[in-house]
Amino acid sequence: MDLRQLRYIIAIAEEGQITAAAKWLHMAQPPLSQQVKALEEELGTALFKRGHRHIELTEAGQLLYTRARQILDLSDATEREIADLQHGLRGTLKVGTVSSSGSIILSSAMQDFHKSHGEIHFEIHDGNTFTIIDMLQKGVIELGLVRTPFKHELFHCKMLAQEPMIAALTGDLDWCPDRDTISFSELAGRPLIIYRRFAQLLSDTCAVYNFTPTLFCQNDDARTTILWANAGLGIAITPASAFQLAAHDRLHYKIIDEPRLYTSIAVIWMKNRYLSSLAETFIKELKL
Repeated sequence: MDLRQLRYIIAIAEEGQITAAAKWLHMAQPPLSQQVKALEEELGTALFKRGHRHIELTEAGQLLYTRARQILDLSDATEREIADLQHGLRGTLKVGTVSSSGSIILSSAMQDFHKSHGEIHFEIHDGNTFTIIDMLQKGVIELGLVRTPFKHELFHCKMLAQEPMIAALTGDLDWCPDRDTISFSELAGRPLIIYRRFAQLLSDTCAVYNFTPTLFCQNDDARTTILWANAGLGIAITPASAFQLAAHDRLHYKIIDEPRLYTSIAVIWMKNRYLSSLAETFIKELKL
């Protein structure tokens, strides 16, 4: 068994198909199948349950997959640690960030970090919270900037400041132009535009206030929420910092006075996995 074979097992397990794994590994399918067969013969057990279109890990395969991840993480970590010793703080930091204002926070943080560490480069991956978490687990990125709520168990977290939800709207939809803050109950019966990420949170809060939200539109991007509201189609409900994500020449916003709707951006990284000196320094110097 060698590192190359372990990478094959990981690729097949995560792609769910030999063909897809071979494509991801930039190799032909027959040699990959032969390597798996040879490894199964060496270990004396089947590693995969083969179906017509999809294959799954056996119990032994799941154990090997878990250990393979750990072994490869340790191998990669050793290479990075040696590079850190040889070259100091330099290299590329791979970070995933959510569209709902994470990119704004990250760009400011990168500017500050680059001033102190000019040899650092960044590789940024955009996505929603669930996509970022998936990339962290697969080792595509080292750090993630995600928005609460999310399941914390697998990660170390550094929480940034909390922020409220806002109602962004055009003047013709404004029922209280003299106020900058509204209560959540005032949203009852009004056409709401929401980022699907917060649908459950809003639904749960509506239940507390005994009304069903009037959803004009649900979508998968905070920027879309802002753009649709700017067109006068409804009231955008987003975290306050997301107001800066898209052009809006007709909108103003009101803070929703509801503690249940406060969220935070969090920097997260995997537990039980090596964190490079570069990532550690970035986290340490990241201002709250």
